[in-house]
Amino acid sequence: MIKTCLECKGKGHKVLSYKVCESCHGSGVKSEVDVKKHVKGISKGAMERFDLGEEHEVPCDVCKGKGEVEVTETCEECGGKGEINVCKKCGKTIESGDYCKGCEVKEKVYALHPSCDINDLELGSHYKGKVTKVEDWGIFVSLSKKGYGLVRGRMLGHDVGDEVIVKVIDIKKAKGEVDLTLSNLKGKYELVKLRKNIARTPIGEITKKSVKRSVRIVGEVIQIQQTSGPTIFTISDETSTTWVAAFDEPGIRVYPHINIGDIVEVLGEVSIHSGKIQIESESIEKLHGNESLEARKLIDEAIDEKAQPETTEILIESEVLEKLRGRMANAAKAIRRAIFDGRSILVRHHADADGICAGVAIEKAVIPLIREINPGSDAEWHFFKRAPSKAPFYEIEDVVKDLSFSLEDMERHGQKLPLIVLLDNGSTEEDIVALIKAKIYDIEIVVVDHHYPGEVENERVAVDDYVDVHVNPYLVGGNSEITAGALAYEVAKMINPEVKESLMHLPGIAAVGDHASSKEAEKYIELAGEKGYTREDLDKIATCVDFEAFYLRFMNGRGIIDTILGLGNYDKHVKLIGALYNESQKRVKNQLRAALPNLKTQKLPNGVIFNVLDVEKYAHKFTYPAPGKTTGYVHDTIVKKYGEENPIITLSFGPDFGVIRATDAVNEKFGFNLNTIVTKLAEGIPEAGIDGGGHECAGSLKYVEGLSKKVLGAFAEEVADLGK
Repeated sequence: MIKTCLECKGKGHKVLSYKVCESCHGSGVKSEVDVKKHVKGISKGAMERFDLGEEHEVPCDVCKGKGEVEVTETCEECGGKGEINVCKKCGKTIESGDYCKGCEVKEKVYALHPSCDINDLELGSHYKGKVTKVEDWGIFVSLSKKGYGLVRGRMLGHDVGDEVIVKVIDIKKAKGEVDLTLSNLKGKYELVKLRKNIARTPIGEITKKSVKRSVRIVGEVIQIQQTSGPTIFTISDETSTTWVAAFDEPGIRVYPHINIGDIVEVLGEVSIHSGKIQIESESIEKLHGNESLEARKLIDEAIDEKAQPETTEILIESEVLEKLRGRMANAAKAIRRAIFDGRSILVRHHADADGICAGVAIEKAVIPLIREINPGSDAEWHFFKRAPSKAPFYEIEDVVKDLSFSLEDMERHGQKLPLIVLLDNGSTEEDIVALIKAKIYDIEIVVVDHHYPGEVENERVAVDDYVDVHVNPYLVGGNSEITAGALAYEVAKMINPEVKESLMHLPGIAAVGDHASSKEAEKYIELAGEKGYTREDLDKIATCVDFEAFYLRFMNGRGIIDTILGLGNYDKHVKLIGALYNESQKRVKNQLRAALPNLKTQKLPNGVIFNVLDVEKYAHKFTYPAPGKTTGYVHDTIVKKYGEENPIITLSFGPDFGVIRATDAVNEKFGFNLNTIVTKLAEGIPEAGIDGGGHECAGSLKYVEGLSKKVLGAFAEEVADLGK
């Protein structure tokens, strides 16, 4: 911008001093002139009026009559021009142009977001694009996924893929055509990213009415699946979950920098795929900083609110269950939170009637919620797994499988690591090694068990250092007579209250199957009676569950188990129970025919009726019932003979194991606790590598085969010393 120089006031020089004019020697007059000689034809009156009849002085043309002249120097500020060029923005003197380098305004060139279209273009503006097609009569330039234009004329030197700067010279919206010309910008320019201004849409508000509408969602990536075509991202926000399809090339992972757990912004068009809502993405961008933190905070708060159990009422009156209510509510909340957080749930349970009833109760509560928030037909198989455990504790073999499959699912299917729920196992010290392995991967663990957990101090036991939620009657002064099936049923009601009526008989089956004798067990059996199940019915169902579990081995048998438990077709339930129960009893009788004649029974001086059976030699192998069940049936036979009020202990053993059953009378009279004896034997014979345990009056014993006689002899001595 041109301005008058303030230093010289526009003169171009500065006055330093004054000196006598050399031309007029300070007189200011150059000469005199007789005006009359130069004036003719003027009247006398006019000459007198203007004094033209006399001689006049002529001013000096150098000093203009002043008699002195200025001594000057050229103005340094403007270089003698009398004016300067200054920056329009900061006022700094510049040689040319309107702005200094610091304030220079660059020409803007726009880089369009993939979601922008013809409506976002402006005439005369410059845009950055990519050559997508070259013809003899022009080149096509892509400005975004939805916006492109044509530069007319033969363009030599341009190939597909070249980046170019173009200027919009015509927009024909009716035809969807845009005419471009190559930009003649010289020097630097300012690149401005232009995004389509779309308000955020909560996922929960996207319905089938939203089809073909462009939306912007912000949420957490909870799963990434690579198909033979597009990459499918499962996105969850504080309102719901949806699927986003992104495609570049068939079977090629799109946006490889985006991972599970990232907060992203998705722009795309709503569509329907395989009957469910899906967003065809135009762009997926990972959010950082405050945007990410605010979105995650909203999601966490919403999930936490939705995860709160709707009700925490206990079905029966029980002091122990009332004390456990808070723990059960925490277990229910952890499971509900995993559902809404997009984590899969892995249920591990003991493979007997009690454990299976517990597993099925959680399964029936969880799956409807998974289906509700994940409309995909295969969602329940991706997000829920139930697997039986042969042992009544979380074995290393089990955790190796669980971790292997979980890490594989995370790698192949983009799933988060699961929530592990242990039912009818997980409380004992034998579980700790497996729990430690799971915790190395920061996996959340919920335990609902009724096995003896060891010494309780301030409602805590050893495994509490490795689990997140622990529900066990022992923690609040109870015992194993409240079954895991009953505890899991109460938790299932809190997860999903709609299962209350349909699963009401499961605690009764668990109580009868686990030979529980407590007020709580009787109340649950009575509730099953209200649904039409007698104690005999419950016993038959529990027997059939155990029978089927033997052959299912490591499979969950979801459909078959549902039928056995009366959760499917009633006619099929009746027929299946009849067939399985009759077959199981035949096999039990066959086993007892081999075992009972070889059972050694003696009444010890302390009054204990002690029974010993070598199941390795005197029982059928690899068939139902297995050694544990065989011991139970042998024990029940002796109990019927002598009466349950008598202290009776039955020991079945093999080369490196023992199975123990005892009547409640042994515990009541002598304070018998199998777990205490196992601990004592392990300390007394360390070289035998003894472990095991279970309930106070039922459990197992493991040891080194070579020290079998020593271990079993020590156990027999412990039994003989009861009461001393």
